[in-house]
Amino acid sequence: MNGNEALQEQPSQMTVMKPMMLFLVPLLFSNVMQSAGQLVGMVIIGRWLGVDSVAAISAFFPLFFLLISFVIGIGSGSSILIGQAFGAKNEEKLKAIVGTTLTFTFLLGVVLAILGGIFTYEVLRIIGTPDNIIQVSAHYARILFWSLPVLFLYSVYTTFMRGTGDSKTPFYFLVVSTVLNIAFMPVFVFGWMGFPETGVYGAAYSSVVSTVVAFIAMIFYLRKTKHPLQFDSSIASKLKINKELLKLLLKLGIPSSISMILLSISEIAVISFVNRYGSDATAAYGVVNQVASYVQMPAISLSIAVSIFAAQSIGANQMERLKLVIRSGLVLNYLLGGTIIILIYLFSRPILSLFLTNGETVDIAHSLLVITLWSYVIMGHSAILNATMRASGTVLWPTILSILPIWLVEVPLAYYLSQYTSLEIRGIWVGYPAAFIVTLALQYAYYRLSWKNKQIVRLID
Repeated sequence: MNGNEALQEQPSQMTVMKPMMLFLVPLLFSNVMQSAGQLVGMVIIGRWLGVDSVAAISAFFPLFFLLISFVIGIGSGSSILIGQAFGAKNEEKLKAIVGTTLTFTFLLGVVLAILGGIFTYEVLRIIGTPDNIIQVSAHYARILFWSLPVLFLYSVYTTFMRGTGDSKTPFYFLVVSTVLNIAFMPVFVFGWMGFPETGVYGAAYSSVVSTVVAFIAMIFYLRKTKHPLQFDSSIASKLKINKELLKLLLKLGIPSSISMILLSISEIAVISFVNRYGSDATAAYGVVNQVASYVQMPAISLSIAVSIFAAQSIGANQMERLKLVIRSGLVLNYLLGGTIIILIYLFSRPILSLFLTNGETVDIAHSLLVITLWSYVIMGHSAILNATMRASGTVLWPTILSILPIWLVEVPLAYYLSQYTSLEIRGIWVGYPAAFIVTLALQYAYYRLSWKNKQIVRLID
């Protein structure tokens, strides 16, 4: 069943749940595959190159996430517009959105690649990256920063396809990218097949090469299969910035980008607290982020699915279907997220031992998992409410209510408990569930008391 057929049916729980699951499964596997490449990299680096190499990569990721946050927000805004244009069956507007987004994000990628390449070392120094890993971390970061323009184009193109209800094609090429990444990684890291041995930097090189190859292959595939979003003359002619569309795109995307940026800065603040406990703690933090990425997958995937299906429902003026989309997302969040959390709790130490060989580092990582893991279903609940409101064009207050708990609860609580109580490093971990709970309370209050009383209208004519 495709998106248009689903939109034409009389809405019921099953007519919403079935297409959502068909969309969600490839999306969920996409996130699994995306994390798989990172996981394999962490395992290879951790077990063969040591804890300091893992720490070097871990210290860099909050900074990298900071620089790509803006394009993530723009992608989020474009998916709302594309979902509504697709629901309204406005092909001309859909391609104009694609052209404007591609042009803007490419230019943004060039600017961020330059800035990231220049200031990486200084920022890592400011956040207190340990001296024994800072040079390696900065070099690793620069390799990835120079790939940002292509990475951004690949990222937004997959967002476009998902906005039309196609989650399978992005999944296919994410499989290609991940398989290539895993295949290239030992070649570059250990210098196999005549390639120079690049050590920890091989993980960055393999990521860049696999992304570029997958993106080029995807563009050719879309043309060969005559996909609605194939890069042809009709889209090429739209490769310019439409001021009205860009204004709407920024209106939707900037609040999300600001939220992502402030989230990134909060993670930089948190890792600066962690760094004070040494490179073992930094490595533990990075490994737990890898494990947590799998726990967050249902929530992230469902928030994307809900946002797209909600945008399509609004574009088609089907408000009853919108209610069923929200309900389906919440049910699936607790079922899928809860199952994964239970499994990781049962096998946490064997999982952590895949990455880490040092017993003390494993103990630090295990304490983080025990304290925080359960709260990711709470995060998922608030993410689905946030995604629903954003799909209607309501982005400002949901964004503010996502940011406030991070900076008024998570960061100060992590700092106070880790510096002034006997919890020490464990106090940093407590900040996460506390912030998730406060975020859900605020999002739900706004959703019930304000958003549900508004008249929901589509943004695309």
